[in-house]
Amino acid sequence: MSCTPTDHRPGNKFADKPDRATLFVSLELSKSKWLVTSLPAGGDKMSKHTISSGNFDALLALLTQLKKKAEARLGGSPKIVSIHEAGLDGFSVHRMLEAVGVESHVVDPASIAVSRRTRRAKTDLIDGETLLRTLMAWMRGEPRVCSMVAPPSPEDEDCRRLSRERKRLVKERIEHVNRIKGLLSAQGIRGFEPLRRDRRERLDALRTPDDRFLPQHLKAEIIRELERLQVIIRQITEVEGVRDALLLAGKKSVPATTVKTCFETEGTPESASQAAARLLMQLKGIGPEFAAVLSLEGFYRHFDNRRQLAAYTGLAPSPWQSGQVDRDQGISKAGNPRLRTAMIELAWLWQRYQPGSALSCWFRERIGGERGRIRRIAIVALARKLIVALWRFVTHGIVPEGAILKVA
Repeated sequence: MSCTPTDHRPGNKFADKPDRATLFVSLELSKSKWLVTSLPAGGDKMSKHTISSGNFDALLALLTQLKKKAEARLGGSPKIVSIHEAGLDGFSVHRMLEAVGVESHVVDPASIAVSRRTRRAKTDLIDGETLLRTLMAWMRGEPRVCSMVAPPSPEDEDCRRLSRERKRLVKERIEHVNRIKGLLSAQGIRGFEPLRRDRRERLDALRTPDDRFLPQHLKAEIIRELERLQVIIRQITEVEGVRDALLLAGKKSVPATTVKTCFETEGTPESASQAAARLLMQLKGIGPEFAAVLSLEGFYRHFDNRRQLAAYTGLAPSPWQSGQVDRDQGISKAGNPRLRTAMIELAWLWQRYQPGSALSCWFRERIGGERGRIRRIAIVALARKLIVALWRFVTHGIVPEGAILKVA
């Protein structure tokens, strides 16, 4: 027996009609142009307008024009609600719209439901209409229709650049080190460490297995690689210095039982992130880098429960159940990849520095003497449990069971 809601019957012209005092707008942003799809307040037909990419003045003028038309039709000022996908423009469009009084929403594009046909039609016009319908469903109170992004404050977004830049610099350092070792390996030379302070002196003393000096051009190429490596090492040191000064600014570290949680700290969102980082660094095994990633990539925003936190981290399970088929697809890998990577790394270190904690004991009892794939699967489960425990520590001051605090 089928049951069709009365307001969604095929013959009902006004079945999905939105609030007549609201002007819904969707923005399809690309590098070349912006497509603006709007549903006029009190109307039932979508209109589409195209402006050049990055032309904020033209966008504001268009919104003003649409609002005036809606005012003439309704006799009052409608509320403008907009939606666009998170992408190349970052949160610049969102902040500009919020500054002029528009209720802006940024949606995760992967969370929007689309047709499952093998050859489905996809154009900017279709995407604009899909975004608009998604926004209308969201405003009606359907939370599972999509996943909205929580934009960080400009201060938090600027602070998180430190950890992200450090990660890129460390990757470049590894590339240069591997390049130098590869060039020397082709000459039969092993054991040269480019990160040692005496790398230039040791390079001059290198000999090939047949007792030859390094070829002239090869040595010149390695020297240029060492010069670039020196610049990267210096930049990493500078970034780490700024990061440490930022995280340690404000109150000194005191026992966790006497420190306010990050959400109880008065001041700007930046000071709340600093408070969260200082709390995390009180736990043995968590240093400035892990504290910066966790506080600026994850704990800067509010979570209602542990399920939301696990979903944002991408460590939530993804079941596949239909009829008699019931299996697990592993973790979702959605949300913030930097936070997920940091948590898996921290889960390995947690067993080393917190062996007596309840989570480490759970891991040892669960795994026993297993190695390989089973151990890697269990470490992901430990990472999920660990980030929930750290979230409770930051928000409520509850120290993870059996965890050791650093000595002041």
